[in-house]
Amino acid sequence: MQMKKILVTGGAGFLGSHLCEALLKQGHDVLCVDNLFTGSKVNIAHLMDNPYFEFMRHDVTFPLYVEVDQIYNLACPASPIYYQHDPVQTTKTSVHGAINMLGLAKRLRARILQASTSEVYGDPDVHPQPESYWGRVNPIGLRSCYDEGKRCAETLFFDYWRQHRLEIKVMRIFNTYGPRMHPNDGRVVSNFIVQAIKGEPITIYGDGSQTRSFCYVDDLIDGMIRLMGSPVDFTGPVNIGNPGEFTMIELAEMVLHLVGGPSQITFMPLPQDDPKQRQPDIRLAKKQLGWQPTVSLEDGLKETIRYFRGCLQS
Repeated sequence: MQMKKILVTGGAGFLGSHLCEALLKQGHDVLCVDNLFTGSKVNIAHLMDNPYFEFMRHDVTFPLYVEVDQIYNLACPASPIYYQHDPVQTTKTSVHGAINMLGLAKRLRARILQASTSEVYGDPDVHPQPESYWGRVNPIGLRSCYDEGKRCAETLFFDYWRQHRLEIKVMRIFNTYGPRMHPNDGRVVSNFIVQAIKGEPITIYGDGSQTRSFCYVDDLIDGMIRLMGSPVDFTGPVNIGNPGEFTMIELAEMVLHLVGGPSQITFMPLPQDDPKQRQPDIRLAKKQLGWQPTVSLEDGLKETIRYFRGCLQS
């Protein structure tokens, strides 16, 4: 495989750090760009001594002038606690960030991948969600800064493809979990695990019947790299996620079983616009990328629990 110079925005984040690691293992030269709002140098500390890894602190809402062969655009806070902290900045990160990275890719004629999200489907009334589904998103709600920002980024990517024939790849990421998630990011997997390890009540919002599909980080990164390497005319969007569907109560019970301890389940009111169901249709990824997830939820949770135990003890 020919060595490429690859830019990863959001490279010090949960997914970005795993992607940087995987690309380095493939023999590439990696430029990791992150403003460290939700990312952390801790996630990439083990890569710093690699001569083919470089870190740059930069916010993608400002233009970037570098020379690379490929761009993975992952930069954006992705959990409600973080993206609702400064909703205007969240939208700017998705939209201005996409404009700046697409402009860079156009200048360099570099292939660019957008890490989009299943949130473009909103609170779906089609289940499971195929890529052809347009979604059901509240444009003025608390989650809109993230959902609509990502939808607008997809629009920009496809306009650059149609207008400039820029080589784009758009993946829609479904709930992903694994080591290097932030313990306090408010996502359901990290919430449940941290509460169980601490022996605190496990908090379920609503009645616990809402469903999610959880993809282990290694599977997700494999799908991302396969998409970047796919033929030029396969732009996506393509769902990358695990179609195994679980209710919140099922997830909580599995975490309790794996962690042990005295925690009990408690119920709280449901947040605004929280999707009732979420499950990817991955037939397109199977057909075009030969990809499907291999890590079961139980096996992935064991690795994640081991990571969080280490975080909470240190």
